Amino acid sequence: MKISEGTNHLYSTYYAPRGRRRIYDLGIQLAQTYLSPFDHIIGVIGDAGSGKSALIRGMFPGLELTNDDDGVNVRPLPLLEQDSETGFFTPHTYHIDIRFEMGFKPLNVLADAIELAVSRGKRVIVEHFDLVYPLLGTNADLLIGIGEEIVITRPRLFGPVPQEIYDIVYKSLPYRLMAHTAEDLCEYCMPKEELARCIHDDVKHGFMMVFPDTRPKMNIPELEARVLAMIDQGLPISYVDEGHISIGDNLHVCTGPRTHVSNTNLIRNFHLLPHAIFDKKQNAYLVVGCVGEGSEKMLEELEELARWEQQSMDLLRSPFAF
Repeated sequence: MKISEGTNHLYSTYYAPRGRRRIYDLGIQLAQTYLSPFDHIIGVIGDAGSGKSALIRGMFPGLELTNDDDGVNVRPLPLLEQDSETGFFTPHTYHIDIRFEMGFKPLNVLADAIELAVSRGKRVIVEHFDLVYPLLGTNADLLIGIGEEIVITRPRLFGPVPQEIYDIVYKSLPYRLMAHTAEDLCEYCMPKEELARCIHDDVKHGFMMVFPDTRPKMNIPELEARVLAMIDQGLPISYVDEGHISIGDNLHVCTGPRTHVSNTNLIRNFHLLPHAIFDKKQNAYLVVGCVGEGSEKMLEELEELARWEQQSMDLLRSPFAF
């Protein structure tokens, strides 16, 4: 029996990064790895602030999003105007935000428009695909969920169905919002010279701040205490523009300004590992923070894993290893 390519693939998962540049870059990578020219429906699932629009822009450069983050909403909606778009310059790819458009059109009308586009060989990028799926009667060719992690799958006859992706990403998104906000508070409180050379990375339910070559010159327990004090103050976190947020009354540079909790007191169980970990592979020092239930235990496990990894590297590099 011939088994089709990709039969054994169920999910792929990636950390959902902060900042437009990193999400764009991941979008390009996902498009190159998973997207097929024969895909007609790309279903995207994720709540506000998860980075859906940035990921779509990375996967489909130049695509006009009909619910632009700057508040520009395309009207009339191109997907609903297909009959008036004829000739050589008819769009090949449409975008629709189901949750937004439900405020203007019945769900069945939106489903019919998607089906019409697909029947004409078009591609439709559908945000909040889980809402329209029951009326379509067909799953997406490629299904992408964005929460703390990005989950990508190519559904088959027996799934996964959109609700399964929904359950994963909506449950995990609060961790990403808390971690990103806590990371920005750390940036706000650390010495400016260290902030200038800091590189960002991700861990589950947390974040890493990477300092190349030399150990960061700051007291990490004191940094944690300052951040905890800001959390206790209950400072509002607000979007200012695509490069800044406000923390209370203070402006702070941020490349992912929409991905935060609305108030610092919504960050639960924030902890920093009390010392930097040296990563021999990167020749860099890592300051690691975690949030949420079990954050202290998670930091202990990460430290133990790092210790084991370093010991293994030392053994392999030993002249007596073989």
